[in-house]
Order: sequence, then structure tokens, then C-alpha cells
Amino acid sequence: MHRDIDTALLRAFVAVVETGSVTGAAALLNLTQAAVSQQLKRLEELFGTQLFERHHRRLALRPDGERLLAHAQKLIALNDAVFGAMSAPAYEGEVRLGVPHDIVGPYLPPILRRFDQAWPRVRVSLKCTTTPQLLALLRKGDVDLTLTTEQRCGAGGKTLLEDQLTWAGATNGSAHTRDPLPVSLGDDKCEFRACVLRALRAAGRDWRPVCEVSSMEPLLASIEADLAIAPLLRTTIPHYLQAVEDDRRLPRLPKFLINLYLPPARQSEIAVELARHITQEFEARAFRPGRNGRSLRMLPSAGSSGMLAG
Repeated sequence: MHRDIDTALLRAFVAVVETGSVTGAAALLNLTQAAVSQQLKRLEELFGTQLFERHHRRLALRPDGERLLAHAQKLIALNDAVFGAMSAPAYEGEVRLGVPHDIVGPYLPPILRRFDQAWPRVRVSLKCTTTPQLLALLRKGDVDLTLTTEQRCGAGGKTLLEDQLTWAGATNGSAHTRDPLPVSLGDDKCEFRACVLRALRAAGRDWRPVCEVSSMEPLLASIEADLAIAPLLRTTIPHYLQAVEDDRRLPRLPKFLINLYLPPARQSEIAVELARHITQEFEARAFRPGRNGRSLRMLPSAGSSGMLAG
């Protein structure tokens, strides 16, 4: 026969473990000591076992109590998550998200999947172009929020990730050894272009363009075919390409930030909710190994205070 477990009993149990006493648990839960004691008694009767033993004035877990603790914490967390999901606003409508071409594939799929599961009545429209154009669209109100790749974070932005701009080439390719150096770059509005050209000039490396479009498919194709190398964020280099790091003739490239912006005014609730999902995904990635076992580096932004409030 199935028996239901009252989460209030589990809360009392966990509170006693955390505080070490019924008195402390009562204060934490805003209940009387008698009420907490009664809840513990009911829980022990439900499982037919003693969960605590007293050591002087403190309560210590018995083996069955230790076995219950992890399960109790999981059930309480799940209960709170379900309640939060069901009591949250029923968002619906459309949210327009701006994203640079190079981070759509590496970063967006899990974010969009989870957001769609949480808010199936919200339609996410993607606008993919260069960072300067995306910021202009945000100012005009043509997108509701945007991701960017920049060397610094602007006012009102939130830095999600710091990443190294790296030369990428074909696996075991030779394009990086040729003179002039064959390079695939975005168009003249690409955020990477100016700093890459400065680095090449400073290194005295002659180069020639191969692909100059802000579209990832032809750019990646030119690299995979070993026709050129290109600057990519390290975390966005596809598995079938490799970072070119052992050629001293290639200039070192700067670090870039992946930033998130909402408009300073008229932030829609749906856009703020999507921004929260995006931030959570980047925070989760910070604890996963990156390419070649490297961890991603999360940075706070001086301009991020209050951006995601609401």
C-alpha cells in the first residue's frame, strides 16, 4: 500500500538536523517547540523507527535518520520547485532574442529547449547578426534582449563568460603555414575583425582574405577544407576543427566577453525570464569542463547591477 509523506514533517526533520535542536528548528520554521516535536513524532511513527538520539542538549542523527536526510532534502527541493513553477505567471506571447552568429550553435540549443519546456506558450524569435548591429537593434526596440561578444561590457550589461579569441584551423591542417596567410573573417561589422587585423599588422604577417561574411556555415567550411584559418572563441571551436597554438608566427589574439543586455527601460517580464534562463545556463557551464578539460571563466560585470531584477 502506498503511503504519502507530508513535506511539513520532512521540513521539521531537516530543520532539526540543521539547527541541532527542536528549539532552533521551531525558530527557523516559525512554529512552537511543541509543534516541531509533534511533527518529529509523526514522522518516526510513519517510518516505524527512531530518527534521533539526544546527546546532552543536542539531537544527533541515528543511522535511519542519516539515511532519510538526503531523501528528505530532495523531496523538499522538488516540492518547492513544483510549487514555484505552478504559481509563476503564465507567460505567453513572443520574445525577440538577438545573438551573434558564432555563439548560436554552441550555446543556444539547451537554453531554448529548457525555456520552451518551461513556457511552451512563448515564441522565441532569433535575430542573428553582428554585435554592433544587435546593440543598435536593442536601442531601437527591435529586439527584447541580446547577447554580444565584446572586449568589455557596456553600461547595463551583464558579463556571462570570458573567453579567449583563438586561431582555428582544420585538424592537422597546413593553412596557417602559408604566405600570405589565408584568413576567413566576418564582414566589416564583425566585432573580431578590427582587433585581428591590428594583431596581424603588429606581427608583420601578410595575409589574404578567403571568406568575408558574417555567416558561420561558409566560414567554417573554408576552415574545414584547410583553405584558411579564422579567429573563433575557444569554446565555440567545433569538434572537427582545432585550435592552432604551436605556430609562433601567428599573433596572439585578445580575450572577449559574452555579455547579456536588456533595454534600460520597458523590460518585458518574458524577456527578463528568458534572461534568467540564459544566465543560469552559463553559470551551470562554469562548473563543467570546457574543451581540452578547461573550465569556463565567469566574470561579474560592473555594469550588471540590477539588470535582471524584476
